[in-house]
Amino acid sequence: MRKSSLIKKISILVVVVILPGFLYYLLVQKGKNRYHLLPKYGPRTLAKTTHKVGNKDVPDTIFHTLGDFKLTDQDGNPVSPATFEGKVFVADFFYTHCPSVCGVMNGYMDSLARNYARNSMVNFVSITIDPWRDTPQALKAYSKQFSSFGPKWKFLTGDTATIYHLARNGFLVNAVDEGDGNFIYSDKMILIDSHRRIRGYYQGASLTDVTRLNDELKVLISEELRAKETPLY
Repeated sequence: MRKSSLIKKISILVVVVILPGFLYYLLVQKGKNRYHLLPKYGPRTLAKTTHKVGNKDVPDTIFHTLGDFKLTDQDGNPVSPATFEGKVFVADFFYTHCPSVCGVMNGYMDSLARNYARNSMVNFVSITIDPWRDTPQALKAYSKQFSSFGPKWKFLTGDTATIYHLARNGFLVNAVDEGDGNFIYSDKMILIDSHRRIRGYYQGASLTDVTRLNDELKVLISEELRAKETPLY
């Protein structure tokens, strides 16, 4: 009986000591292997540097990123990539006298901004494609119809060269001034990570796509937090 009792106690001790480590291995190590990152959009090139995958040296990939820019928000404050250092953000393009779709898009953006009002990692930006009319003062007046305008959600303007270059070559979306107040522009919301890489495109006037954006924004936040603990790039 004593021998049986001793064996039982040893078995319990082994389970207590080993099982937590085994569960950690399953949840953390194996979990990482099943963790699906969001895609990275845009052209990419191979770097001269490499990283190890097993016993092989694999070339690092240089992904497309937003270039530098200088814009102005509705309060007249300068905005640049440094404004979003260490943060993720959602961007869209619009203009204040847009007849229909812009109001729907920015209505959804307002809802998203409310959802993440307490999350310091997330910001939102709406960039005008008609800076001639949409001065900071005009943007300020326009933004007041939404509950989330302010530090969390910025309405941006600037010179046309900067805005159109940023749209086409940074966010990789269409932006054309046809004259006479007519514009061709993208109705996409665009998800940007803390490294200024494009991680998703979503139809800004589609509830289905905006719901997907909300879900994938959570995935990106999780990815960013994981990266701070163990680099994934």
